[in-house]
Order: sequence, then structure tokens, then C-alpha cells
Amino acid sequence: MRPVSLGPNLPRSFYHGSGAIHRLRGTADDGDRYRPEDWIASTTSRFGRSDGRSRLPDGTLLADAIAADPTSWLGPGRGSQPALLVKLLDAGQRLPLHVHPDREFAAAHLHSGYGKTEAWIVVHAEPDSAVYVGFDREVGAEELAKLVAAGDSVTLLGLTNRIPVHPGDALLIPARTPHAIGPGQLVLELQEPTDFSVLLEWEGLDIDGPTEGHLGLGFPTALQTVDRSAWDAERLAALCGPRTVLRPGVSRVLPAAAEAFFVAELCADGAELEPAFAVLVVISGAGKLTAADGMTPLRAGSTVVIPYAAGPTQLHGQLQAIRCLPPR
Repeated sequence: MRPVSLGPNLPRSFYHGSGAIHRLRGTADDGDRYRPEDWIASTTSRFGRSDGRSRLPDGTLLADAIAADPTSWLGPGRGSQPALLVKLLDAGQRLPLHVHPDREFAAAHLHSGYGKTEAWIVVHAEPDSAVYVGFDREVGAEELAKLVAAGDSVTLLGLTNRIPVHPGDALLIPARTPHAIGPGQLVLELQEPTDFSVLLEWEGLDIDGPTEGHLGLGFPTALQTVDRSAWDAERLAALCGPRTVLRPGVSRVLPAAAEAFFVAELCADGAELEPAFAVLVVISGAGKLTAADGMTPLRAGSTVVIPYAAGPTQLHGQLQAIRCLPPR
């Protein structure tokens, strides 16, 4: 098997982008700003919908290809689920403050073995860009419920920690943590393979929050998954990824705590990559990915799914890429 280059996979969403995905990929922009996410090598569908899953160049759903030959795609003993979803996310407007359930809540209420811990790697950020993570003080359950019911976006956002971000920054966002991404950013997101979101506010967004914001559970149940505790500077600092060199051309970019959910490696010229199912996203430059069975050309915006059976691969050229992997 060989690495497979993938085209864009842009399901429609409730917030708008800025065209940043098309600019990175060098693809034609049809002007539809409500397709701000590229779901890369996705075997996951949108919540309550059928779209979101990726197709290989021959039209086969990646999920079906993996199900037909899971060992070749994922490796021995890895089952038939990649346990990973990767996205490019173009925040043309501020995303709503929201949370994702953890695995315990998802198992109890959503019949899923996965929650939605995620991580962000900032590819592009306009000046003064920021994200919002965790409440800056403990928020009572009744207080939170009243603010959500009132649609009080100003107060809710004001309760969070504003964190300035720049290209290259990486943050882990544990499940249950209130968070939002500010406008003017292109983010590479790694996450557990679900589409579970509980909205805390929805002003200015193309969504019926009271109906669609609680995963069909009702807000009294859905809000039980929110971490209402205070996030101080020490807790927030632990979310930021250190740039740890692992070997020539390869650095770890997320905190060690992320590896129970996914792995992200910043890779450059000469990086030697062991056999593994992986999603490679080129964020700058150009070059190639070589494997025993051939070569895959790369440039900024290339997205490639690498099967385990492709064997060892190597990167060449003046480029930077993020290799996204399932949990170790």
C-alpha cells in the first residue's frame, strides 16, 4: 500500500470561514463561507447527519477501505477504528463558547466509547488573535444554566481566560473544558473521533441553539459535562505544548497528557517516520514523501493519509508538516 493524497472534505457548518483553507491548499474558492472545516482522512460523520466522512480518490469511503483491511491500514492489534479525527479549521468569526463531553459522559448518555478531547496547532493567526479556555473562577451550576438560557454571550465569554496565540502555538483542550477560538485563525485540530458539542452560547451563528445545542439531551443533562471549576495560570500553562525534539527532523508539539488521545509531530526535511497509520498535513513549503513503493509530492496544504502497510517513510524538502497519529 502507498500513502494517499486527499482532496478537500468540507461539510457545511453553522459558522463562517474566511477562505483560509482554500488559500493554504491552493484550491478554487467557490465563495461558500459556511464550509470552514476540512475533515481530513475522516471516518466520522457529523452529529445527526451523514456527511463528514472522507473518500479516497477512487470514491471509496475511507471508513469502508479500513473496514475491509484493518491490519494493512491501522497495523496489528489496532482494531478497525483509527481513533482519530483531524481537521483544518478556519475561524472567519469567533466560534461559540462550548464544551465537549468526556468518555464517561459519552458512554452514559451518547452510547459512544469516545468523548472529544482535542488539541489545536495554530497555522495562521491575525494580529491580536486569541482563544478562550476555561472559566477564570468557579461558576455555579445554577448560574451557568441561567446564563445559557438567557443567551448571555458577553458575560459567558467574560468568565473565560483569554489566551493570545501566534502561528506555531499548540494547546491541548481536555474534554469538559469551556473553550472558543477567536476570529482570524487557521487551526489544525486533532481530536477524538466524534462530533459531540454542547453550546453555551450561539449569538450571531446560523444554528438554533435551544434546539441543537445540547446533543438531544436537554440542557439540564448536557450541562452536567461542563467543567465549572476555575482555571488558574498553572493549569492553563500545562495545556501548552513544549517543542521537544525526538530525533532529527521530528519534534513533539503537544503535552505528554495528549498521548492518551492522539499524537502530533512537527516534521521537516530528513524526518524518518516509522510504520504507522498517520495523517500528514503540510503547513508550509514543498517537498516529497518517499516510501518503499514510491514517492508522493507535497506542498503547502497537501493532506495525505499514510497506511501502516506503507512501511517506513521519509520526508524531503524545505517544508514543515504535522504528522497526526492515534494514541500510542
